[in-house]
Amino acid sequence: MSGEADYVIVGAGSAGCVLAARLTEDPGVSVLLLEAGGSDASPFVRMPSAFSIPMNSSRYDWGLHTEPEPHLDGRRLHCPRGKVLGGSSSVNGMVWVRGHPRDFERWAELGAEGWDWASVAPYFRRVERFTAGEGSQADPRRGLDGAVGVRQGARANPLYGAFLDAAAASGYAVVDDLNGPRQEGFGPLDMNVDAGLRASSYRAWLAPVRQRPNLEIRTHQRVERLELVVEADGPRAAGVVLADGTVLRARREVISAAGAIGSPTLLLRSGIGAAARLQEAGVNPRVELPGVGENLMDHLEIYVQQACTQPVSLNGRLTLFGKALIGARWLLRRDGLGATNHFEAGGFIRSAPGVEWPDIQFHFLPAAVRYDGRDAGTRHGFQAHVGPMRPESRGRIRLRGPHLADAPSIRFDYLAAEQDRLVFRNALRLTRELFASAPFDAYRGEEIAPGPAAQDDAALDAFVREKAESAYHPSGTCAMGMGPLSVVDPECRVHGVRGLRVIDSSVFPDIPNGNLNAPTTMLADRASDLVRGRTMLAPEPLPYYQDPAWRDRQRAP
Repeated sequence: MSGEADYVIVGAGSAGCVLAARLTEDPGVSVLLLEAGGSDASPFVRMPSAFSIPMNSSRYDWGLHTEPEPHLDGRRLHCPRGKVLGGSSSVNGMVWVRGHPRDFERWAELGAEGWDWASVAPYFRRVERFTAGEGSQADPRRGLDGAVGVRQGARANPLYGAFLDAAAASGYAVVDDLNGPRQEGFGPLDMNVDAGLRASSYRAWLAPVRQRPNLEIRTHQRVERLELVVEADGPRAAGVVLADGTVLRARREVISAAGAIGSPTLLLRSGIGAAARLQEAGVNPRVELPGVGENLMDHLEIYVQQACTQPVSLNGRLTLFGKALIGARWLLRRDGLGATNHFEAGGFIRSAPGVEWPDIQFHFLPAAVRYDGRDAGTRHGFQAHVGPMRPESRGRIRLRGPHLADAPSIRFDYLAAEQDRLVFRNALRLTRELFASAPFDAYRGEEIAPGPAAQDDAALDAFVREKAESAYHPSGTCAMGMGPLSVVDPECRVHGVRGLRVIDSSVFPDIPNGNLNAPTTMLADRASDLVRGRTMLAPEPLPYYQDPAWRDRQRAP
């Protein structure tokens, strides 16, 4: 393949791999897929339990950090973004959550016509190959023959059972499938792990078809900007310009699948954005589109940690020798503690009466350890990662300079909205109630964090400001819709530029309820049909649970 193709896709991540695989199903269509990183051929990428290693490695991560966050004591938070085949799906925690159906109804309400629950449901099913847990039966709405292997964990550690029993004892529903007809409640969390291996977008979608003659994958390709040409009917994306000046041409379209940070910065460097801010960054404005880089959303979370009085937690296995044994077993057999992300149970609840659908997520972990793997002592413990799912706070992305080498300015403005602070307080108190219930009596030691001294609102707010971490779910910076700050239309076409689409989590008009890899995969699969002009899968108005008495059913903490 030469320096041109029908479609040039920027980013071989969660969306780009899906798009390249789908578009090249037509042998008459050529695709050039560009990835800034390199191969994913490392046991640290492919072993599910080792995800904290690639997430914190300069080889696989862009190494981005936020600006000092004013409502988090001025801390600069790490913002991991995958720089490797598979993108962030090769470095993330592999929790597979579709989101609440009401999330997608909200998308449609915001102007994303065709992205309502009935329209996206068949695509969620089409992309996955689901294996239910022992004793459970797959719901008919789950996919059984898709590209992404999805399964439930074995939940062999007794602390998982205590967590789910605690949920039941506290009055919450316990369900077999949080991606089934009822998200509200507690149950097993799905993971995109297949035969003991991380089922990244690259492994699931692209590796099986990478030998197609109409597909060329180029790694270590750093895209500086889009090549825009002005024609009689306006600007058109004719290709991309690499950092070394090489121009690669697109006969049909350029598709940016560079993610919630990469896509808006690519557009901004190309002169697509708010003219005044572009000029400040040294970029010649080409297309006035003020929403580029705005509407930045993320999920922020906190760890509620409890000491464990019995030696059953994972902390006893997290010594260097213990990790070596886990790794050796995984290398030999692809099973054991190396073949899971350990987030095998979780839940979704409403933070208070009057909340229409769940706005708090729990990830339970039978260990006391940070998400990035640090501070994993041998003292036994367990924890819940908990935080608001529908934050009101919004941030932005700005250019610091005109080139790819100029790292962007990222500010989420976490907790700027009082409502977000209120949900965090409620989340902490509701988590304490779970851990204080009878099923944990046999395991519960002292509270490690926030600690027994943190009781009133001021103390809880201070704890969140000091300790909250990103759940690594940036989205919304090229929002879909038809309003003044929207960037793409419901077919993911960039307003005002022909031949250019953005297809990744940056186009989410609102952040879904849960982890983002599953909805990003769904988005790319459905968008591939839009790009190809295919008949869309028929909408499926699948019913879903929503408490008819939601205004007063759940008591306040």
